[in-house]
Amino acid sequence: MQALSGDADGAWQALESDPSPEARYNRFVLRGNPEDYARLRSELDGELGALLDLAAYTTGIIDRPPDAEGCHGEVAACIRAAQAAHAMEIDHREVACALLQQAIADVRDISPLLAAQLFGDLAEMQVLDSDPDAAIRSLREALALIGLHNLPDVRAHLALRLGMLYQECAEGRRAMLLEASKCYQEALRFYTRETAPELYALAQNNLALVYLAMPLTEASDQLRKGIAVQALREALTIYTRETHPDLWRRTQLNLANALQYLPSANLHDHLIEAVGLYDELLATCDPRRDPAGYARVLANQGNALAHLGEFARARRQLSEARRLFAACDDADAVTGVDEVLAEIARQEAAIRAEDGRGSVSAPAV
Repeated sequence: MQALSGDADGAWQALESDPSPEARYNRFVLRGNPEDYARLRSELDGELGALLDLAAYTTGIIDRPPDAEGCHGEVAACIRAAQAAHAMEIDHREVACALLQQAIADVRDISPLLAAQLFGDLAEMQVLDSDPDAAIRSLREALALIGLHNLPDVRAHLALRLGMLYQECAEGRRAMLLEASKCYQEALRFYTRETAPELYALAQNNLALVYLAMPLTEASDQLRKGIAVQALREALTIYTRETHPDLWRRTQLNLANALQYLPSANLHDHLIEAVGLYDELLATCDPRRDPAGYARVLANQGNALAHLGEFARARRQLSEARRLFAACDDADAVTGVDEVLAEIARQEAAIRAEDGRGSVSAPAV
């Protein structure tokens, strides 16, 4: 209990007068050094000796993990997990994955929580091995093994990782985007702004991006767009210009873009808010360092201004965006800006001809 509470000195003193092999091993874990290892290695054998070697390996006293031969259950699994890590260090990924699968088999029936942790490690290796489908299966297995155990932090961590994998692999597929959203919602049952602000902001931001990526094919999708906007607002309570400048810029831009196309009776107010958000972004952008990024903000703001009927300012922003896109040889972006400028010109001509008022329905840039 003392060691678990962080009192390593107290734990060592409690074990000092205990002559048992287990106590000597635990003292080494608490205050191990090469001399103690050399002495104990001749005194301990079996699984305890293997655990001693494992502790020596993890502390850098020896340079290879022990063999798991003759070990069982959790001991064998821990040793094989260390062997897998060593295999990864020397770029033997297939060996590493096979060792972790063996470790999972060692403990799946007797320690499902350890097996779940190992499935999480296996998923990381499968991602590195460019096998995201296998990684998804591993994380789903991990969550199934966690089951109803009261470990919400572990479950939230696994759910967040699984959601990110679904999102990366979705490529616009609705089913995978929906699975990703379920995972983020699961993570947000545990992560809060107060207890885990960084993870809370990450989950909120990713949930928003998933919802924004879904095509409007069902009535519920319009509601999801609104949830996406709220999720981005939540992320921006953590991602501020001062503390997370890059994340703030990306999230602020996503929010401004989302507001332009949010199905709502308050579209005019949303467009005004979006224009203000773009202004804040432009104040922090350097067109010399990132002309294409600066141009994208200008173009999107110009589009919002056009929808508001502020044609003169819209034309100024769009013309500058076009100049920057042309300098970057981005022909597609130039074409997109030209379409908006042409629509503005048509709308202004219609207003002059009819001596009335109109609005632009311009394509996004």
